[in-house]
Amino acid sequence: MKIATRDASALTDADLDEFAAMGGAFGIGAVSKAKDSWVLATTAYDGKTLVGFMFLTLERLGGTPCVVMGLLSVKPAAKRDLAMKGLMTEAYHRALMAFPDEDVVIGARFVTAAGLEAFAAVTSVIPRPKYNAVGEERAWGRRLARRYAIEPQYDPATFIAKSNAQSGFIDYEPVKKPKIAAEVAAFFKGVNVAKGGVLIVHGWTMAESLAKLGKKR
Repeated sequence: MKIATRDASALTDADLDEFAAMGGAFGIGAVSKAKDSWVLATTAYDGKTLVGFMFLTLERLGGTPCVVMGLLSVKPAAKRDLAMKGLMTEAYHRALMAFPDEDVVIGARFVTAAGLEAFAAVTSVIPRPKYNAVGEERAWGRRLARRYAIEPQYDPATFIAKSNAQSGFIDYEPVKKPKIAAEVAAFFKGVNVAKGGVLIVHGWTMAESLAKLGKKR
């Protein structure tokens, strides 16, 4: 699996056409908008075949280092778990380079509980079962909704943007269907995918963990 990152502004029309034709959830309109909205674009190739791509930005929100994931799509192919691992490792590596020795927030939008597998290495995830998020944790949801330009549709009580919020999200289904706890599935009951609803999720990568997660092998 070959993983590479470049400035999103350097993407060509041919690159965008390849993204749109990959077979994921995002068409040419979404990837074209992502090029203008996000700073970095990462690709995953299995040989010469594109099997995944990701748009993200590394920035400080409220002074805190943050990886804001714009969109991520992995082709539903045999090696999709490897592609996802490669893309997330690259995100952690970029965070490590940008924010050495700091704890970093990771934020993204989701439309399915299965997609949460992308956050397997993220800790203190919000929302999470049997935990009542406090004010600052809910404030992170609002910050991300504002960054995604979907704040008017966002409900901080449920972490759901109810409509027109799918300009980007984590488009990924693991090869082996994960066992999803009922409490986790419940977070998605209010997500109306047909209307463009998403669940905004964030969590932390502590500095000591990020040093391992973002290490290039």
